[in-house]
Amino acid sequence: MPESVYAQPGAGVRFDWGLAGAAELGRVCAVLVVVDVLSFTTAVDVAVGRGMRVHPFPWGAQADAYARRVGAVAAVGRSKVSPDRPWSLSPAALRAAPVTPELVLPSPNGSAISAAASATGIPVVAGCVRNAPAVARWLLRRGYGSLRAPIGVVAAGERWPDEALRPGVEDLLGAAAVLNGLIDAPGGLSVEAAVALATYASIPDVPAAIRGSVSGHELVKIGFGDDVEIAVQAGESETVPVLSSGVFAPA
Repeated sequence: MPESVYAQPGAGVRFDWGLAGAAELGRVCAVLVVVDVLSFTTAVDVAVGRGMRVHPFPWGAQADAYARRVGAVAAVGRSKVSPDRPWSLSPAALRAAPVTPELVLPSPNGSAISAAASATGIPVVAGCVRNAPAVARWLLRRGYGSLRAPIGVVAAGERWPDEALRPGVEDLLGAAAVLNGLIDAPGGLSVEAAVALATYASIPDVPAAIRGSVSGHELVKIGFGDDVEIAVQAGESETVPVLSSGVFAPA
């Protein structure tokens, strides 16, 4: 059966947005890279890099019950961190917290997309600005990026109050940082991926752009500027978190 035009057929590397974009690319791609820079995939990179296994979970309200079921601890909201519950979606908090072997990390964007994408059975990789070069190298070394094994890169985006997708500069640039390492993929880039990459190439200071974005300002305003600073550490991490059997662990 021919691929849908919305799946960007004829390209080894493809790009789309949000849960719907992930669902479309997940039907035809051999691997998905989910990018939620502020802050889910940055938090996953930090946690997995410290030796934690991360369970993505869409709903914060049920996270504790799910954590008990899988033998993990659940992260709390950024503002609810305490000595007893030091784990949250904040990368800075996860960098300082004790290492816990199993961590449930709720998030309505990157976590929800990752959890849904894992149901396809294909590998799902957590990408961000910190680990983009390492993720791209890992994908190419394993033969992804051909027409037979295309890569789907998904920018998570944020949500408006009515739950509609709000594309975020930080996720566009994070996804494009991954795409930047895939320009030599044998199947080439789709137009959508090439346009995202062109945006990245036109920004002389990507960390400054992320700091100056709506999402960056939002975190600074509520006292989590350290999370933004960790998120913009380009190429800092060699960790490649891959979701298998519902858990992110090192590739």
